[in-house]
Amino acid sequence: MLNIKSPKHPLISVINLDELNEVNEAVPGSFINDFYSVFIKKDFDGKMKYGQQWYDFDEGVMIFCGPGQLIAVETPGKNKPQGWWLLFHPDFLQTYPLANRINEFGFFKYEMNEALHLSDEEEANIGGIMEHIHKEYQTSIDHFSQDVIISHLEVLLNYSNRYYNRQFITRKPANTSLLSKLEQTLNDYFEKGLPLHNGLPTVGFLSNALHVSPNYLSDMLRATTGQTTQHYIHQKVIEKSKVMLSTSDLTASEVAYQMGFDYPQSFSKLFKAKTKMSPIQFRKSLN
Repeated sequence: MLNIKSPKHPLISVINLDELNEVNEAVPGSFINDFYSVFIKKDFDGKMKYGQQWYDFDEGVMIFCGPGQLIAVETPGKNKPQGWWLLFHPDFLQTYPLANRINEFGFFKYEMNEALHLSDEEEANIGGIMEHIHKEYQTSIDHFSQDVIISHLEVLLNYSNRYYNRQFITRKPANTSLLSKLEQTLNDYFEKGLPLHNGLPTVGFLSNALHVSPNYLSDMLRATTGQTTQHYIHQKVIEKSKVMLSTSDLTASEVAYQMGFDYPQSFSKLFKAKTKMSPIQFRKSLN
């Protein structure tokens, strides 16, 4: 459909975007792949949709897509893009440690405006790794080909992980704004008494409210605060619970239900794990 040469390997392809010609009109407007895609681009002015969100290609430089994700192309763009497109099937990783590690790279599930921004030096580094993979891909397949490509692929993903972590740290204004919105969203949730009817706030609820993917939110929090989103929620639960235990006559069980727990035992277990004392012991300590 892309009017390019057939892949040299059944489970992996490395495409130099310079090789792309006019895209076949038979290419569907949306499609789902059963493989991983790593896309580093320059000068792409089209619009692509990933899942339910539009990718901001004007801002992002590097894009990651996982198997089973919906991708849609609204317009192909006027400029001919430059860069690399690496595609590999999960089966390509079988028998290698990377098959177990691949799920650790949360950026394969990132969404709109969560593409990786690269400095010129970082872009050159990633481009160099892509060229090494492409060179190995172009050589005749032998018993060592897959080992070498897997090694380069792991280096590529590890660098991408480092650069994302760096991005979370260096983009402080954006992160501070997101943290403020997270704090406000959690406070509003508890102040409106929503836990009593809807249960504890979930990672999915918060990511939807903040218009970011669950993986991106947790990775950003881990990089800036050392906590995952779930830990952040638990911290807020304990904070609100302490206020209720110290300023009301509600029993520990009643506080548990107010906080969205189905079972008071679950609340007591979490409270003790976080504070080293039970809710009743905490209340007694105040006196």
